[in-house]
Amino acid sequence: MRKREFAAAALAAAVAPLAARAQGGGQGATQGAHGHGPHATVQPNALRWSAPAAYARGAQLAVLHGDPSKEGMYVVRLRVPAGFRIAAHTHPNDENVTVLSGSFNIGTGDRLDEAKGERVAAGGYSFVAKGMTHYAWFTEDTELQLHGMGPQGIRYVNPADDPRNQ
Repeated sequence: MRKREFAAAALAAAVAPLAARAQGGGQGATQGAHGHGPHATVQPNALRWSAPAAYARGAQLAVLHGDPSKEGMYVVRLRVPAGFRIAAHTHPNDENVTVLSGSFNIGTGDRLDEAKGERVAAGGYSFVAKGMTHYAWFTEDTELQLHGMGPQGIRYVNPADDPRNQ
């Protein structure tokens, strides 16, 4: 299904300050948890959650591996509350999204339209190709794991939708 192949939650962007903070690893992270060795382990209680500037208030992001703002592989987690919305946007690189808990709705196009799109349940996966315009909305508290090759970013179709411009 083409819709399923190219749908995603478009979320892992503008996290350079968060990645910089995560480079120390924290409790429960072995050397390599952020790309400095051959093995990585990050325990849930070691995640450092912060508010990413590229998303509206309520979103929290934790970097598990790498730095999404730089070249190379990255892995991040994103938590959002019920009712959260991400306006139509694109990414400069492919994005892979796994739903860890809750669910999200994803659609393609230049305008967020809750009448269109597809619900991805916990345990589900979504992929969006670089440059594909898409949007997301959440009807319940949700945690996603996002991964891909950086540098990653987010560009909103309508600059007025970008929280960094407000």
